[in-house]
Amino acid sequence: MQQTAELEPIEKASRDEISALQLQRLKWSLQHAYDNVPHYKAKFDAAGVHPGDLKSLADLAKFPFTTKQDLRANYPFGMFAVPREKLARIHASSGTTGKPTVVGYTAKDIDTWAGLVARSIRASGGKPGDLVHIAYGYGLFTGGLGAHYGAEKLGCPVVPMSGGQTEKQVQLIIDFKPDIIMVTPSYMLAIADEFDRQGLNPAECSLRLGIHGAEPWTEQMRQEIERRMGIDAVDIYGLSEVMGPGVANECVETKDGPTIWEDHFYPEIIDPSTGEVLPDGSEGELVFTSLSKEAFPIIRYRTRDLTRLLEPTARSFRRMGKITGRSDDMLIIRGVNLFPSQIEELVLQEERLSPHYMLEVSRDGRMDELTVMIELKPQFAHLGAEQQAEVKKKLAHRIKTLIGVSAAIRIEASGGIERSVGKAKRVIDKRPK
Repeated sequence: MQQTAELEPIEKASRDEISALQLQRLKWSLQHAYDNVPHYKAKFDAAGVHPGDLKSLADLAKFPFTTKQDLRANYPFGMFAVPREKLARIHASSGTTGKPTVVGYTAKDIDTWAGLVARSIRASGGKPGDLVHIAYGYGLFTGGLGAHYGAEKLGCPVVPMSGGQTEKQVQLIIDFKPDIIMVTPSYMLAIADEFDRQGLNPAECSLRLGIHGAEPWTEQMRQEIERRMGIDAVDIYGLSEVMGPGVANECVETKDGPTIWEDHFYPEIIDPSTGEVLPDGSEGELVFTSLSKEAFPIIRYRTRDLTRLLEPTARSFRRMGKITGRSDDMLIIRGVNLFPSQIEELVLQEERLSPHYMLEVSRDGRMDELTVMIELKPQFAHLGAEQQAEVKKKLAHRIKTLIGVSAAIRIEASGGIERSVGKAKRVIDKRPK
């Protein structure tokens, strides 16, 4: 458990001190975005606001929102505020045919990010010298490298295992005896199942702490992870558009929702329908503005996550409640963000498939499963089993390659997929709530 003496001064600061720092950094961030990102200059000008109009934190409500559509419209580097030679790294979220969300970092941004993930690990109960087993995916996804640099920054040796190869995950946990694991909660339970399959008791392994994020999870799942693994399980929150993992993190001594690192990210809760800023404690859509990012400042980014801002407890910063849903139709499958429209785009590129489709999400044991139900166009209804299998294999391959998630494909009879009047129902989510 963390001792107060280990905290950074800002983690113990008064609300007035935090607000003063936020205002100072917010003024800089707005001006930086306005001066260096044509999209923000045009959007601020169209809204009739200027960075100089920010006199108080409440004035941020005068400024326009940023959406994922804005980021995709400026693909790949149009939202960057520094020239390419000043970049240290580029990450991207899942996309289909070349329109993922692309984000960039300067060397200072990487250092800030690493520092915040280090703070998150420390808040979780980690300390220098702890061996950290990282089972988040590496690559363009921010999870693996974000966790990696943060652990190293704290002074923790790292096992960069990445995801998959569950038998090997268990073998390395047994052999290397890590103290901490950073992994999605659903995959943590899959690892626990593999321990059981091998006749081993997962609660007897060396792990004492799990830092779990990249997908929503329930208090019941936390209790099951803690019971089966014999660890403290805490929640880490982040998204690539805002930074990556480490935007917020639970404190092990309270486990009462992720504490937002408000010295680097200014949170708001808005009514998703009107955009009106709501008071703390009200449920609405979470919006973030970066306060210190150089390469990729983000102003009033609509996360689409539905939650509440809660008063501080273990730290001086506010917390966010459990995410209760989303204000859009995004799904999170095994840590991968997926929009039905991404599947639709791929379905429409196959001449033998009709535009009617349905996504069914279920949970087989510990892991989410995605089934894409499709129909053949009437002129291809005569296709035999071998040709249908080829259609299914091709679509599954493209979904896996371009979106990054495995899917089962099921061809329904013509008319077998429900037709909707108005907004089409595209998702059947059978996962337990």
